[in-house]
Amino acid sequence: MVSSEVHQITAMLLRRNGLQVTAQRMAVLGAVSESPHGTADDIDRAVRADIGSISRQAVYDALSVLTDKGLLRRIQPAGSAARYENRVGDNHHHLICRACGRMVDVDCAVGDTPCLTAAHDSGFEIDEAEVIYWGRCPECLAGGSVSSGD
Repeated sequence: MVSSEVHQITAMLLRRNGLQVTAQRMAVLGAVSESPHGTADDIDRAVRADIGSISRQAVYDALSVLTDKGLLRRIQPAGSAARYENRVGDNHHHLICRACGRMVDVDCAVGDTPCLTAAHDSGFEIDEAEVIYWGRCPECLAGGSVSSGD
């Protein structure tokens, strides 16, 4: 897709969600799209490279607004900085390498949403489950990297 088309689609997405189209929001959405599972610091660096001078707080504010509107998803694995992705609206999970921190998406293992069936729901109406698988990625296994928990 041509960059101007991506720009138009992104602007339309912001407007459709009741948000003003700003350079900061456009750059944050672009950075997350280019580097899914990036931390706020990763996104901040990418946005600065894209549009130049911007405060870290402006990036954090944009991440917060975009997450609140459901345009981004915030994932915070135990012992890790929050990460952001634009894959929203489905019930996928994540696999994280204990050695290098690489994170990848994992679709639900079986059927549509088997992970939404809790052994006991305590009367809750469950609409989302967060599952994080931990291990070592193929590159770390091949290189002999040891898990931080080993």
